[in-house]
Amino acid sequence: MSPDPTTAVTGTESNVIDEDGESRFREPERRRSPRREGDRVGPTAPRVEARAAAAPTDERVDEQHAVFDIRDLSVFYGEFRAVRNVNMVVRRHEITAFIGPSGCGKTTVLRCLNRMNDLVPSARVDGQILHHGVDLYDREVDAVEVRRRIGMVFQKPNPFPKSIYDNIAFGPRIAGKPKSEMDDIVERSLGQAALWDEVKDRLSDSAMGLSGGQQQRLCIARAVAVEPEVVLMDEPCSALDPVATSRIEDLMQQIKDEYTIVIVTHNMQQAARVSDRTAFFITEVSEAAEGQGGDQRTGLLVEYDNTEAIFSNPADERTENYITGRFG
Repeated sequence: MSPDPTTAVTGTESNVIDEDGESRFREPERRRSPRREGDRVGPTAPRVEARAAAAPTDERVDEQHAVFDIRDLSVFYGEFRAVRNVNMVVRRHEITAFIGPSGCGKTTVLRCLNRMNDLVPSARVDGQILHHGVDLYDREVDAVEVRRRIGMVFQKPNPFPKSIYDNIAFGPRIAGKPKSEMDDIVERSLGQAALWDEVKDRLSDSAMGLSGGQQQRLCIARAVAVEPEVVLMDEPCSALDPVATSRIEDLMQQIKDEYTIVIVTHNMQQAARVSDRTAFFITEVSEAAEGQGGDQRTGLLVEYDNTEAIFSNPADERTENYITGRFG
């Protein structure tokens, strides 16, 4: 099911102040799966899984810098378990890259970070994703408000069939921003996306007339226009040429001082160039379950560390084999 791009970048304020004066998300319902026996990571790679879990454990002490604290995350589509037992901490103002072969659960985990998987009827989530200490899947949390605070840029540029100006203004209008502020919001957002100088004289033109690289930067500008804290990017350069890819990578480096960025990429060179931390996922095949349904192929987080360590001194042989091209 293709996600609705509107819900990924817009939302309405629905915070409620509780008795302690704390701001909380609100939502009447949630979708969670029951805890299953055998969900914990088994002995397939104890050395690596220990390392993947150990780094976030140390970082949890520094809550000020932890944007996401992911604990024992498993995601199901019906009875199929797409990914299991992910543990990691995503830190503030860093670029975190998810790498791994196709079908290993990278995008599934990414979509959990702003509850885009809620749009898939069969999707269920087990475990916790804490955003500044608040469980994003708690029944009090409003998924629309989550998506306002945690924006998303998709694999293919998806501008609305509107003017360049209206693409950027769409989210702020829904969020109730006054008309008197709209021109400044549009200029600021396009400036952050390094697009203002290229389009400032044709804001009333259709966004569909922009080049592919310009359209993707427009989508980034549209995402930041609602002032999120986090920007998720699902292979944002896969449909772009090398020049446009370079501009997007430069843009990520420029805006990470204001936003936390999590990116899924199949381009390992891109992950090495732009990210501060890298998570490597693989697809685990269970021989015992072969031909019996259930979890024959399940995504698994193998290793999560500083990007330099992942690419120069990985702890697991599978990581080294992947980044050196021996499989994947």
